[in-house]
Amino acid sequence: MHFANNSGVRINYTITGEGPPLILQHGLTSKLDKWDWYGYVDELKKIYRVISVDARGHGKSDKPYDAALYDRKIMASDIISVLDREDIEKAHYMGYSMGGSIGFGLAEAFPERFHSLIIGGMHPYPLADLELEPGVKALDLMLESLEHGMDVYVGGIEPAPDERELAHLLSNDPDAIIAATIALRDRPDISEVLPTMTMPCLVYCGDQDGLYPGTEECVKHMPNVTWVSLPGLDHGDVMERSDVLLPHVLDFLANIQ
Repeated sequence: MHFANNSGVRINYTITGEGPPLILQHGLTSKLDKWDWYGYVDELKKIYRVISVDARGHGKSDKPYDAALYDRKIMASDIISVLDREDIEKAHYMGYSMGGSIGFGLAEAFPERFHSLIIGGMHPYPLADLELEPGVKALDLMLESLEHGMDVYVGGIEPAPDERELAHLLSNDPDAIIAATIALRDRPDISEVLPTMTMPCLVYCGDQDGLYPGTEECVKHMPNVTWVSLPGLDHGDVMERSDVLLPHVLDFLANIQ
């Protein structure tokens, strides 16, 4: 366990393996352990120096309650604080869901620090109107349930999480998750960054994910992108299916000069 300090906010991270540095950043309500749970670290550490990061508000990182402190560029600067703490000039980056939003923030503010960006289950368009089902805005519904506590939020998840996932979700600080969710919901359209993303990029998404149309659209505007559509998988499925995703990731990274 290691900590970087970004303007007084401590960011927890772990390091596994040797080789070119590869940052892994999880999604909302998650933590760095997820990359271990589903086999990503075991496979990637064979080739890369894998640096798994707890996003602010999550895991063992500090948990501010001000939504303004979860702006994508501030969260991107957390990644830079980790690189600086480890004296790493450039790295590869892989982020899923909220981690993907942070990836677009890195492309906006710190493109020179990355050999490549891998962005999963996320696009750069506004998220406020993302619908869970017709007429139901996903992030507003999430915030409404979080206001009543993590147990109420978790109780509304379908299908019900298994025992390990349940324990993890209930360990979250609801006020920190609320702040992070508000920031994600209110994130502006940042699609103007797409044409500037000249580093090799891999974008992937399950075709049953509500974010799929936006991810499919955004890759049309990226100059150096590999697009991976994952049939039959929704937003939650993709993180768990490392057997499906990792071959695409490893092939992509192997072809970066």
